Amino acid sequence: MIESIQKFGTLTPALARPLPEDGYELISGHRRLAACQVLGIETMPVIVRDMTDDEAVIAMVDANLQREHILPSEKAFAYKMKLDAIKHQGKASVQVAEKLLSVEKVADDAGESKDQVRRYIRLTYLIPELLSMVDDGKIAFNPAVEISYLEQSEQRVLLNAMELNDCTPSHAQAIRLKKLSQEGVL
Repeated sequence: MIESIQKFGTLTPALARPLPEDGYELISGHRRLAACQVLGIETMPVIVRDMTDDEAVIAMVDANLQREHILPSEKAFAYKMKLDAIKHQGKASVQVAEKLLSVEKVADDAGESKDQVRRYIRLTYLIPELLSMVDDGKIAFNPAVEISYLEQSEQRVLLNAMELNDCTPSHAQAIRLKKLSQEGVL
């Protein structure tokens, strides 16, 4: 990004919102700002919009999801944040139908199926070590989703077993682990 900004300038403006007391909060464009700072560039284009906290979260998530390279964990937490913000924008007591529409909205905006969005959000239930293994490609996506249903203590035992045996569970094995956990016999 530094090379691109040095060569062409900042092509896309950042997004900020005014703070109630004074100043601005940067919503999107943190990497562009950091690149400009490294290059000693003191100004960059910024669009300033009045936004609620939820609108700011949705705008930030949408901007981050447009990045070329995004880790599964980043996508998982981005979808979760956006879903929570969309739900929060509604009434305090959100109905089941509205929750389903929220997942559909996140999925439509991302160009994914609602089931795939739900699977990504399930990754947020993994312990950090396992989630890192998903990001590193050491655990495949589908087995990781199944593992996310295990209790954290069970995930730690699984992690130890994986390290001891230098292996990761297949999708079928992960499904069996989930079933055993749900039956309380894992």
